Amino acid sequence: MTDTKAAAAASRAAAPIDLDALRAKYRQERDRRMRGDGIRQFVELVGDYRGYIEDPDANDAEPRAPLDDDVSVLIVGGGWSGMVAAVRLMQSGVSDLRLIDNGRDFGGTWYWNRYPGVQCDIESYIYMPLLEETDYVPREKYAFGDEIRTHAERVGRKFGLYERTLFETQLQALTWDEDLSRWRVRTNRGDSFTTRHVVMACGSLNRPKLPGIPGILDFKGTSFHTSRWDYEYSGGDTTGNLHKLADKRIALIGTGASGIQVAPLIAESCEHLYVVQRTPVAVAPRGNRPTDPDWVRSLQPGWQEERRSNFQKLVSGVPQPEDLVDDAWTEIMKILGAIAFRVAQEGEKTQAERDLEMELADAERMETLRRRVEDQVKDPAVAETLKPWYRFFCKRPTFNDRYLPMFNRPNVSLLDTGGQGVERITADGLVIGGKEYPVDCIIFATGFEVGTEYTRRAEIEIFGRGGLSLADHWAEDYQTLHGVTAHGFPNLFFMGPAQGPGDVNFLYPADLQARYVARILARALGEGAEVVEPTEEAVQAYVAHFREVALDNIEFYRECTPSYYNNEGDPSKYKGFLSQRYGGGFAQYRKMVLDWLDEGMPGLAFTTRE
Repeated sequence: MTDTKAAAAASRAAAPIDLDALRAKYRQERDRRMRGDGIRQFVELVGDYRGYIEDPDANDAEPRAPLDDDVSVLIVGGGWSGMVAAVRLMQSGVSDLRLIDNGRDFGGTWYWNRYPGVQCDIESYIYMPLLEETDYVPREKYAFGDEIRTHAERVGRKFGLYERTLFETQLQALTWDEDLSRWRVRTNRGDSFTTRHVVMACGSLNRPKLPGIPGILDFKGTSFHTSRWDYEYSGGDTTGNLHKLADKRIALIGTGASGIQVAPLIAESCEHLYVVQRTPVAVAPRGNRPTDPDWVRSLQPGWQEERRSNFQKLVSGVPQPEDLVDDAWTEIMKILGAIAFRVAQEGEKTQAERDLEMELADAERMETLRRRVEDQVKDPAVAETLKPWYRFFCKRPTFNDRYLPMFNRPNVSLLDTGGQGVERITADGLVIGGKEYPVDCIIFATGFEVGTEYTRRAEIEIFGRGGLSLADHWAEDYQTLHGVTAHGFPNLFFMGPAQGPGDVNFLYPADLQARYVARILARALGEGAEVVEPTEEAVQAYVAHFREVALDNIEFYRECTPSYYNNEGDPSKYKGFLSQRYGGGFAQYRKMVLDWLDEGMPGLAFTTRE
């Protein structure tokens, strides 16, 4: 940084924050992006849009004979949640299980997301599960997709999951048979079998999200979603060298985590890249580095659980004597979370004083990220357009060291839509602000559905006792015990955030849920119980508790710019990405369910047929 820039940066840092002006700016930017249709603005990927969800690398599935047998446990999903559930079940003595997945291999979101530059933004040592069980330590602090997929294959081989899995198989029907006390299963491969128990492990990031831009189907060039990357078109691989794009004009729609990871690699190879932005993203430093061999040699048994727990507590605001992960997540959460924790423990400030203190800390953090844009982007007008104007918790932050400098390249243009999105797509390109931009290819880096109905994201309707559909049962609000079981849907278990635990590190709660389900099914197996189902009273008691501890953050998210965090500007008390998570925090949830298991699982009925 030059002396002039350094002096300017010091002056900015010393300037006091005008909260009234900042709030007004945040509100203005939010209002520019508000629209009445919320999450309904996204197209369901059916009919003519089906191509955006199909696997570009899959040939016709290898023929196999349809199955008409019976299995003790069916796990729906071959991503990390399903794989961890399978491993924990087997470790608990439940070995008669089957997995199904519509991909060609394990990995879930890491199987589908094979776009160039794909990388996890959670430290690999705490994110990648079953490291100690497989005697593996990741190569870098933040693993790229190839390494994560390879680890999934490693887990699949070690625990014998391949011979238990039906790949390229889509669940089509799941219906409870009262007479048999089993679930009847039908798939797209002609399978029609029965299973005692079903574990729904479909994941939170499994169904691509496509904006309902008029004219998408009129485009005559190539278009695809980042989670269905077309290497036949681009050439290269996940590390880059997209040589087939050398004479291509590319429009990249979306500037979230996927967009900022893939954009620099496209820019290095294509003739011209148009980055289409509706809302600027907060981009913090990545800070990746190779794994230290000396550190690996120092690890003791139990190191991954210790590290996961340490991270989880820190990002929840619980002070720890040491920050084992020490990254951008713990940095901001140590500041903001410690304020809340201190007040809760000592009560030395009023709620209003605490909120003000947290708002100031938040404002300082966001101002640091906005200054980072100024420091890395040479064109002042472009830099201004790239600045994020919202509270830190309004959108999931990103981490990248190449995205902002990319805008200094002559072959990269930022097309800011003023918060309105693309007006329409034509046969030859896209229209923004009344101007058409001809392109050869449109790539949608628009993320995944997270606020739509569970059965839409799972792409299956589930019919429980008496023919009750899960969609109808959950039409107004989720009705579960601990987010895992539901009355009226015997022997059915859910893994995910619907009234369950949430955490920055998605796979830490998934492991807890897997152990939870494994203990229940091990007991059912040991007792010869054919039906496991929570009582209606137990469900209602938990739902009441869930609502009691729910975070009172509706007003906060109403002030946020639209994103999947606030249901695209329409935050809900009961539905939505954040409001469906247990508000008492992961630590409280973990203690609650472990105590419940140790107390004999009260409210969960185990029935043995005469």
